[in-house]
Amino acid sequence: VQLQASGGGSVQDGGSLRLSCAASGRFLNRYAMGWFRQAPGKEREFVAGISRSGGSTDYADSVKGRFTMAGDNAKTMVYLQMHSLKPEDTAVYYCAANNAAFYGIFYREKDYDYWGQGTLVTVSS
Repeated sequence: VQLQASGGGSVQDGGSLRLSCAASGRFLNRYAMGWFRQAPGKEREFVAGISRSGGSTDYADSVKGRFTMAGDNAKTMVYLQMHSLKPEDTAVYYCAANNAAFYGIFYREKDYDYWGQGTLVTVSS
């Protein structure tokens, strides 16, 4: 499956953005999905994940209460709605898909089989 992330941009501290991840030719309810991010000079880290069914989500502590991950009814897109953005949220954001037969959430990079190209989010103070 090919993933395409979009929606990044530049916002002020406290602003909002919605990232989208589209899958080409696949229905995403076959996959557990995740969002990761990589800030300059730092390792890529888990941000949010959603189970194959869409019934479970989980978030990194640093974004809980501010970010929401969801899929669309057509099962071809997942979104990351980001509110109350902070300068420390500045990073390249990646979406990823896992096609294992497991109805849970994956937290490690190595558990994901497919990756999008990344979209840059810049939050200025």
